[in-house]
Order: sequence, then C-alpha cells, then structure tokens
Amino acid sequence: MQFETNYLHFAGDVRDASSLRKLYEISEKDLESIKSLEPLMLPQMDKMMDDFYRWLMEQPEYEQFFSDPKLLKHAQKMQHIHWQKFLAGHVDDEYVQHRRIIGETHARIGLSMTMFFAGMTIFHNLISEIIQDKSANAKEKVATTDAVAKVLHLDTGIVCEVYTIMSNDTIAAQSKSLMEMSTPVTQIWDNILLLPLVGIVDSKRALDIRNAVLSSISRTRARVFILDISGVAVVDTAVANHLIKIAKATRLMGCESTLSGISPSIAETMIELGIDIGALKTTATMMDALEGAFQRLGMRITKAN
Repeated sequence: MQFETNYLHFAGDVRDASSLRKLYEISEKDLESIKSLEPLMLPQMDKMMDDFYRWLMEQPEYEQFFSDPKLLKHAQKMQHIHWQKFLAGHVDDEYVQHRRIIGETHARIGLSMTMFFAGMTIFHNLISEIIQDKSANAKEKVATTDAVAKVLHLDTGIVCEVYTIMSNDTIAAQSKSLMEMSTPVTQIWDNILLLPLVGIVDSKRALDIRNAVLSSISRTRARVFILDISGVAVVDTAVANHLIKIAKATRLMGCESTLSGISPSIAETMIELGIDIGALKTTATMMDALEGAFQRLGMRITKAN
C-alpha cells in the first residue's frame, strides 16, 4: 500500500544505507539472492498484485482508501515501483529514502501500521510461494527466503519509525493546540487580564499557564490579573502551590493577581490541608474580582440611567 509524496522531512534515525544493512545483517550475498528472484517475480507481478488486492478487498480499509478507481490505479502503480526497487537488490541511500517516504505517506493519510504489517505479511507469503516453486535446491531456497525476510524487516523498520515519529509529532502539535486553548489569557479591559481555568492543573499545565500569563502581561502591560478557578476539578496542596507561584511571578512584573472562584468546598479543603496562600488576594466570584480590579485602577461600575 504505497502512495506518492513529493516531500520528506525526517528527523529520526538518520543512519545511511550501509549502516542499516549492517544493523539488519544484510550481506551482498543476500542482495544477490534477492536479485536472482527478479526474472521469476516480474512476470508474476500482476498475478501477485491481483492476489494481494483480492485479500485487501475483504478488509474494511479498502473502501476508505481505495474506493476511488484513480487512487487504486495509482496505488497499484506505486506498488509495482516499490517491488521493482526491492528486486533490484540495491539497498542504497536512495532505496532507504524511498522507504522513508512510504512511512511518511502512510502517516499522512492515516493508514494504520496494523494494515501495513498485515500487507507486508501477505506479500511475504506470496514471495515465499514463488521461491518454493523455483527450481533450486532446498539450501538455496532457505537462503533466499532468509534474504527476503531481512530486507522486508528493514523496510518495515524504516516505515514504522517514520510513521511513529510523524504520528507523535501530530499528537504533540494537537496537545500544544489544546494546551493553548486551555490557557486563554484574555484582556477583558484596559490593564485587566482574565484566565478562567477549567479541569485539572498539573505541573506541566501550571508552567504553560505561567508562561502564557507572563507573556500576556509583558505584551499588554496589564496591572491586574484575575485567575478564576471555579472550573478547577481539584484544589490540593500541589495545585495551590502552583497558583501561588503564578501570583508571585505576576507580582514581580508589577501586576496584581486575584484568585477568584473560591467555593465553600474549596475554601474548606484548603483550610484542612493547611494551605497558606499568603498575600494572594481571593474572592468568591469572578464578579467580585472584576469589581476589585476596577477599584484598583481607580474606576467603578455605575448603572446607566
């Protein structure tokens, strides 16, 4: 299941072909054994593809990735190229790069590694059948089968590593986006910033919050920062310490912090745990904190006539 891509941004294992051949113990004799299969396999390539796609049609992924006839034809063309390179018996840097592109493409379209492994197993079985049918002694058959397995393992290892790295990069980017969404520091008035926290606050998130807050204070020159914790699931000693550190950091930048959303249950928990919030200002509601912020800035809220 190969598709074509015109780019490759790989930042994982950068070993060259020579190092990879040594790692997988692929000898020149192994490559010669694979090359000897070329005149046997190329005439049977169409049949091998038919057998493979007959198996693939029974899988649920077929409809998702190959329902378009043009895409199916393109995939078959790329597979012909893939196996022609395999049978050439040249595991060089160009060969390795081609396999890395395959891994990148599979990750980009979302084709699972389970399907890739299963597909490689099917092709391994089809190649093994051809080897068994060739007119050679048993020892040569075993040597050729071992050689094929080594290079298939090399191919699979390269594809799997690139796929994993790209998938992890995607997850990391998504996590970063979610974290940015979970720390929405908003300027609600001139010189006033607000951050409503929701969910769980751990060390990593607390650090992200602190960085986001300090960056916003530096950018807006805010004088008051309101941190509302009415949506925080649990407030224990660790969470309280994180919040106090955030408040101290803002104070160093000349910005006064107020902790709002202190419910009766949270207040009781903090007392039971003996948490000392020091000079940190607290309010029961965000409205109280906002009113205090206006007073701090010499403003007040009045009803319109």
